Amino acid sequence: MKNFIVILLVSLAAIGLFIFVLNNAQTTKNKNGKKIVLTTFTVLADMAKNVAGDKLQVESLTKVGAEIHGYEATPQDLIRAQQADLILDNGLNLEKWAEKLYNSIPDVPHATLTDNIKPIDISEGPYMNRPNPHAWMSPSNALIYVDNIKKAFIELDPANTSTYEENARNYKAKIQELDLLLIKETASLPSSKRYLTSCEGAFTYLIRDYDLKELYLWPINADAQGTPQQIRHVVDEVRTNKIPAVFCESTVNNKAQLQVANETGATFGGVFYVDSLSDATGPTPTYIDMLKYNINILIKGLK
Repeated sequence: MKNFIVILLVSLAAIGLFIFVLNNAQTTKNKNGKKIVLTTFTVLADMAKNVAGDKLQVESLTKVGAEIHGYEATPQDLIRAQQADLILDNGLNLEKWAEKLYNSIPDVPHATLTDNIKPIDISEGPYMNRPNPHAWMSPSNALIYVDNIKKAFIELDPANTSTYEENARNYKAKIQELDLLLIKETASLPSSKRYLTSCEGAFTYLIRDYDLKELYLWPINADAQGTPQQIRHVVDEVRTNKIPAVFCESTVNNKAQLQVANETGATFGGVFYVDSLSDATGPTPTYIDMLKYNINILIKGLK
């Protein structure tokens, strides 16, 4: 009986804390007069901030460095989502956890930013023939993301339509400049040194855009990672094609790729940023910084 009472008191305390946090969140919602927009990860938040300007409060649900594929929403995420006016997601089966979240907040609208993008299917593994979700890694796709963000913001806040249209136009111009820069930089790589060797097959869209060659350990982070078969395949390909450098991503363990480098004599060229930006003091605090950084790391390793 005593144990039961202790458990009951702890449960009541937890419920009380939850209600306190929820009420506190409700009292602070829109305290600056702006509607709240949440995104499922940091890359989308940066894109959305560029379109929103100072008219909306844009935040990422997940923190810098989060692994998005296997993320599990927390009670705090639910509280924040309940207070949002709009949630933006990537879609293409990336955020399966967000679908559960939406079921708990049926009155909060959400928009999927890959609408009108033609996906490239995953070519192997348990997710074969499903869309590769990393469409934002292509600047040409990013232009569609921006259009979808603009559309969602205008529906949410039509009074500021002209601002969202102008911000989207200016941001798209910057992305187009980035695209031209990356075309120029990747063109410097000879045909024998155009392999982007990563842990996850997250670069399929970027590889398509810049005529690179794709090699990875596992096709998507939701699959098995770093199996002996995966490592052996990449080791053989690195040796056969004399690939000088291999890479991994910031949100996954690089142990398997370090083994590839050790067995082949290739250099471990560093980490790419894909599913998460860095913090403000890191090398990739924005989407544009992320793509520039990744290409620079790639070229430095391959030359």
